[in-house]
Amino acid sequence: MISLNKVSISFGGFDLLHSSSFLIQPDDRIGLIGKNGAGKTTLLKLIAGKLEPSSGEVSLPKDTTIGYLPQEMKLTDTQTLVDETMLAFDKILKIEKKIAALNNEISSETDFHSDGYLKKLDKLSELNERYSILGGDNYQAELEQTLLGLGFERTDFDRPTSEFSGGWRMRVELAKLLLKKPDLILLDEPTNHLDIESIQWLENFLKNYKGSVVLVSHDKAFLDAVGNRTIEISLGRITDQKMKYSDFVEWKKEQREVQLASYRNQQKMIEDTEKFIERFRYKATKAVQVQSRIKQLEKLDRIEIEEEDKSAINIKFPPAPRSGRVVVEAKAISKKYGENLVLNDINLNVENGDKIAFVGRNGEGKTTLVKIILNEIEHEGFLKLGHNVKVGYFAQNQAQLLNENLTVLETIDEIATGDARTKIRDILGAFLFSGEDVEKKVKVLSGGEKSRLAMIRLLLEPVNLLVLDEPTNHLDMQSKEILKNALIHFSGTIIVVSHDREFLDGMVDCVFEFRNKKIKQHLGGIYEFLQKKKMESLKELEAANKKSQSRKGSDRKAVSNTMDLSFEERKEISKSITRFEKKVENTEDEIEKLETEISEMDEQLSSSEVVNDNTVFKKYDELKATLEETLKRWEREHEELENWKKKKYW
Repeated sequence: MISLNKVSISFGGFDLLHSSSFLIQPDDRIGLIGKNGAGKTTLLKLIAGKLEPSSGEVSLPKDTTIGYLPQEMKLTDTQTLVDETMLAFDKILKIEKKIAALNNEISSETDFHSDGYLKKLDKLSELNERYSILGGDNYQAELEQTLLGLGFERTDFDRPTSEFSGGWRMRVELAKLLLKKPDLILLDEPTNHLDIESIQWLENFLKNYKGSVVLVSHDKAFLDAVGNRTIEISLGRITDQKMKYSDFVEWKKEQREVQLASYRNQQKMIEDTEKFIERFRYKATKAVQVQSRIKQLEKLDRIEIEEEDKSAINIKFPPAPRSGRVVVEAKAISKKYGENLVLNDINLNVENGDKIAFVGRNGEGKTTLVKIILNEIEHEGFLKLGHNVKVGYFAQNQAQLLNENLTVLETIDEIATGDARTKIRDILGAFLFSGEDVEKKVKVLSGGEKSRLAMIRLLLEPVNLLVLDEPTNHLDMQSKEILKNALIHFSGTIIVVSHDREFLDGMVDCVFEFRNKKIKQHLGGIYEFLQKKKMESLKELEAANKKSQSRKGSDRKAVSNTMDLSFEERKEISKSITRFEKKVENTEDEIEKLETEISEMDEQLSSSEVVNDNTVFKKYDELKATLEETLKRWEREHEELENWKKKKYW
C-alpha cells in the first residue's frame, strides 16, 4: 500500500536513517521500536508527509488517507466535546445537509414526471447511497462508543473542551482520528494519555481496525496485544520482522550472538591485514600484496554493533531503614476542589513491605490521595504515617525540583554513597546519559531528561516508603526494566500510580481501584485484577439485562472460590503466600551455599594432602546430611506454598 524506497534522513551530516526500504500492507499492525533519539518520531512524520526525505522516496496510492497523532500537539479546539469530535464526520455532515436541502426541494415539486424532478430523485438516491457507505446511519453511536471507550462520561459531552486538561484534550484528538477511519493510522506514544481501561479499549479497536496501523510505544503489553510486525531503527538502519514485539526481542538476542561472532572475526581480519600492511609497506618485493590488502580494507563492508545493552546493570535501592508495621493509616478521608468532590470517605491501611498499585481512570483521585498521604494538600478525615517512615516521592513534576545550576554528574554525585559512587557513570548510561551528556547543566535538559535524572536520584536515597506517580512516562523500555528490577528487590513499602501493566506485573501484590470517588482493594497482581474486572463487567451487563435469570449449577462453578471468601480471608491467604515464597527463597539460598561448600570440599578431598585427615571427612559427611535435610525442608515448604496458591485461585 505505502512504499518507502531507499529513504535517508540526514541532520547536520549525520544519517538518522540510511537508505531504508519497506512496505506497509493493508493488514499490518507495526510496532516501531528503537532507543530514544533513534528516529522513530521522525519516521512517522516522514510517512505522514510532514517531512521530506534527504534522499529516496515515499510512495502511496492516490486518495490514500493517513491519520497521525503526535506525542504533543498545539490544540486550538474551542467547542463542546461532542461538537469538536463531530468534526471527524465532516464528509457525512456535508452530505447530510445536501440530502436535507434536496428533500426540501422535492417536497415543493408538483410535476412528478418532469426531468427536473426525476434528476433530483436520482441525485437523492446517489447521496443516500454515499451517506450509507460512509457510515451515516450510525455515526452518532460510533462517536458515543469511542468517547466512552476513551474514558469520557456522558456528562462530559456538552462541556467545552477548554475545561479539560491537556491529556484529556489529546484523547479528543485521538477520538477524532479514529472516527475518521483513515487507511493508515500513525500513533506516537498514545498510551501516555490513557488509563488502563482506555488502553485496553484502544487495543481492541486497533486489533479489529480495517486499515493499517504504525505505532510507537514503550508499553510492551500494548505492543504485544496490537502488533503483528516489528520494525526496529538502530544505527540508522531498520530491522523488519513479521512478529510481535516479545518474539522480536528473543529473535534479536539470537541474531546479536551471530552478529557478535561475525564482528569479532572481521575485527581480527582487519587487525591482521593492518599489521601486514605496516610490516611490509616499504618492501619493494611486497608492494603488490600491500596494495591489494589496502584495497581490500577500503572495499570492506564493516559490521557495526549497537552499544551493549545496559539493562543487565543491577541497580539496587539502599537498604530501607526499619519502620513500624503500619506505614500509612487513613480513615474517612474526603477531598473537594470547590464543589467538585473527588474522594469520599476513604479508608486505607498500608503495612510494611506492601507493594501497592493505584489504578483507575484519569481524574478519579489517584494523585490527590498521593498528595494527601504526603501531607501536601488539606483534606477531611484522619491520616497518619507510621513510626520512622521516611518517604521518597517521585511526582509527575519532579523534574522542576532539581538544581538547574548543577551538571548531570554533579546532581547524582552529591547524593551517591557506598558502592553506587563507583557506578555513577554506568547508572547514568543505563538511563541514557552517556559521554558528554553527563557534563550538561540541568537547565539545558529536556523535560524527559530531567525526569530521568530525578528518577536516578530517587534510586540512590535511603527511604522505606516509595511513592511514585507515573514514573515510566519518560523512560524507554531498557530504563523501565532497570527501575522495575530495583523496585522488585526494594525491601521497603511501595505505592505506585501507573497505567503500564507490564511495569506493574510481578512488582505489586495489591491493587487499589479508584472509581466513583471511592477505592476498592483487590489482592493479587495487576493481571489478576484485570481478569477479575472483565468478570465484574460481565456481571454488571447481566444485571442490566431484564431478561437475565439467576445463574446456578455449572455456571456458578465457573467462578473462582476466591470470590466467595471474605476480605479478611483473602488477605490472610495472600500474606501466607508471601510468607512461604520468602521461606522457599531463603531455603534455596541455603541449598546453593551448601552445594558450593560441598563442591569446594570435593576439590579438597581430591588432594593427597588430606587423605588421612578425619576431621575433613567428618565435616564433608555432615554437609551432605545437612543438604539432604534442607532439600526435604524445601519440598515441604514448596508443597505448602502450592496449597496456599490453590486456595487463592481454585
